[in-house]
Amino acid sequence: MSKLSRRKQGRRKQRFVNRRVWLTMGTIAAYAAAGSSNKSALSFAQSGKGSAQDNGQAQLSVRRFDIPAGPLDIVLAQFAKDCGTAIQYTVPKETIPGFRSSGVTGLYSQQQALRQILAGTGLDFTFTGQDAVTIGVRNSQSVEVSATSIDSVALAKLPTPLLDTPQSVTVIPHQLLTDEGVTTFHDALRNSPGISLAAGEGALQGDNLTIRGFPVEDDIFLDGIRDFGSYYRDPFNYQQIDVLEGPAGVEFGRGSTGGVINQESKTPELHPFMDFNGDLGTDRTRRFTADINEPLPHVADGAAFRLNLMVHDSGVAQRDVTTNRRFGVAPTFAVGMNSPTRLVASDLHMQEDDIPDYGIPWYFGRPAPVPRHNYYGFEHDNFLRTNVDIGTVSIEHDLSDRGLLRDIARYAHYEHKWQITEPQVNNASSGAITPATPLDEVMVNRNQLAGHSDEAQLWDQADVTYTGKLLGVRQTAVLGAEGGKESSDPVRTRFVNPVTGLNTVPLTSLLHPDPAQPFSGTEFPNTQVHTDAFSAGVYLLDTFELSREWELSGGIRLDHFDANEKSVTWAYPTSGPPVGTPQAAGFEQDINKGTWRTALVYKPTANGSIYFDYGTSFDPSAEQLSLTAANAETPPEQNESYEFGSKWNIQNGKLTLRGALFRTNRENVLEPDPTDSSVDVLAGNQRVDGAEGVVQGHLTDRWEILSSYTFLRSEVVDSPVTRQNYPASIGLPLQNVPQNLFNLWTEYRLPHGFEVGAGSNFVGARDANSTTLTTLSSLETAPEYWTFNAMAKYAISERISVQANIDNLTDRFYLDELHPGHVIPGAGTSALFGVNYRF
Repeated sequence: MSKLSRRKQGRRKQRFVNRRVWLTMGTIAAYAAAGSSNKSALSFAQSGKGSAQDNGQAQLSVRRFDIPAGPLDIVLAQFAKDCGTAIQYTVPKETIPGFRSSGVTGLYSQQQALRQILAGTGLDFTFTGQDAVTIGVRNSQSVEVSATSIDSVALAKLPTPLLDTPQSVTVIPHQLLTDEGVTTFHDALRNSPGISLAAGEGALQGDNLTIRGFPVEDDIFLDGIRDFGSYYRDPFNYQQIDVLEGPAGVEFGRGSTGGVINQESKTPELHPFMDFNGDLGTDRTRRFTADINEPLPHVADGAAFRLNLMVHDSGVAQRDVTTNRRFGVAPTFAVGMNSPTRLVASDLHMQEDDIPDYGIPWYFGRPAPVPRHNYYGFEHDNFLRTNVDIGTVSIEHDLSDRGLLRDIARYAHYEHKWQITEPQVNNASSGAITPATPLDEVMVNRNQLAGHSDEAQLWDQADVTYTGKLLGVRQTAVLGAEGGKESSDPVRTRFVNPVTGLNTVPLTSLLHPDPAQPFSGTEFPNTQVHTDAFSAGVYLLDTFELSREWELSGGIRLDHFDANEKSVTWAYPTSGPPVGTPQAAGFEQDINKGTWRTALVYKPTANGSIYFDYGTSFDPSAEQLSLTAANAETPPEQNESYEFGSKWNIQNGKLTLRGALFRTNRENVLEPDPTDSSVDVLAGNQRVDGAEGVVQGHLTDRWEILSSYTFLRSEVVDSPVTRQNYPASIGLPLQNVPQNLFNLWTEYRLPHGFEVGAGSNFVGARDANSTTLTTLSSLETAPEYWTFNAMAKYAISERISVQANIDNLTDRFYLDELHPGHVIPGAGTSALFGVNYRF
């Protein structure tokens, strides 16, 4: 190209830029003219004042916003409509080229909602009166006001933007899960820092994992209420997943040593759409999901209906026999969404019929050196069947312009039936096993875990959020109460003859197991238990804005927890049928416990915060509705955590950076006895020190990233000498806690509708048990591993797109889920190909 041609091209480019700048400025002026025609209108001008001069009462109004992303004028119009009479807004005919908003979802004041709406636009705002706002171009002197589309959660207990929340919170949005091709709750949580996965155990067949080194099986919530049933969750009905790290006993009650996980369900919207997705993949994978939303103005004002469906059937790459089959449906009806009083009724039904996988046995401190596809169960007799029904009704009412009153009621029922093989190498074959024993001579004991259970929950949670001033200091307070009943009725059977003590299940070869072998075990009743737990809690959370730079927050909660257990024991005479005898006196645990939390936040600028947080929590022995003679009289585990961290929203709120240093102490710890996993034993005190960093958001308009690194130093601080080998555990790392965790997922939008993505996951070495030495080995340890994933997507049209995902690109053999008795390998290379149709 000649110099003259380049100069001409440069001048054309400069004229194009100049035209765009003048068009943008002219449109802003048009907005200003349109806004100034009404004193109560939302007006646009070059104020340059930012939100630092917000005044009046408008910014104190607290309400629920659910405004999707879109053109800025449409988003602002919906914002004004949602605010009712507080702010009136007239949409001019002109639109600002390139000005789009990420919308706002969550519980916010008008000021906080506007920050979300204007994030990344280069615009700022000033409240000039109770019902008047000036919006204009931010200049170099203005205060930086920024937020991101993921700077909020729907939890009423966290009413402030995440930037101002003194706690590590990771939000995993629905779109990210879709792009990654995620089909399980487990895989979705690989995006969060500090999480490692664990294997199922006995009746606890479901999502088992740890946060910051501590288990959270009983700390999984659905829309703010404990989802305590043991089952494998599917993300088909998620709007996003919130991972809150650190003790959250003040907000959520018992448990929450390392943190809690909240699933946010999709809710109806006031515009129609239908989204269908079909996937086919390796390992016989077939999956279909549908998301249908329809406004119902003829039924009632602000009414809408949303239906989400899911059907899934797949195997697992390089794991023989294992099969995952599930079906889900989630209808939701809402009314009054554009009024001060809103009601939402929903139901979640999920069914599962799997051939479960308990992996491979441990062998002298390491996984048995066998082919990764070996399956040691019985393909025609092992199963895991679940039925889950969760019905929820919530109602919200705006209290003038100062607060929000909310009540949510739920009934949940979880039904399970299972028979699972746990492979064990524990001198099961004739003679003693030594490291020199040829592998083809080693036989595996097929320990059968079998039974059925019914779990139920009836719960109600009510709270009021108030924003106002106390002694001249602006505050946001949440006062609430919750309580209800939870019950569990597990019936367990065994396949060991109680009279002779002989195992009735045939053994199998370690190297060449036969999953098609006929099952010849004889079933005997083992235990039948019924546990009822009654809980009640009251809490107060408050945040004071001491100045523009300083915020002080705190909370206190009082909990009552009363668990009662009754059981039936079985006697086996040498002749005649077994006799079930009810327990003469059951076990009871009655606990009244308080927790508290305090935090100080310093905001050097409006887009950054530095905080220190201290909180406590507790874990009763009957937390998972299981009481025995070993733990009924044991006082609750006590937890305390310290966290020092910082959060920054940069690039006009498009990118979030945060980091934290933390320490968690746990006293009077209970852990499963490795010789009998149904019994808990005292294991002393534990500590986890750590650090983490997270990068999330858009590096550019086309480049998106979510990446995190976590360092965990865990140890058993002390251990009682009442049990053999436990003093030897002092100084050892905790069960299933790697020292290093790293995750990366990044996407880039190419021209012409193409998009590519890639990710990696690193998990450091982990121990399967921190409290004892087994009879065959030293501590079982899983080595560190890396995995790599990739994605490609192409938009054929505005309505149709195709997508391909490949997981574990290098076909790495790794140990994914650990248990003291067995270990489950991760899936090999697998691919998923999908078509999405939206209209």
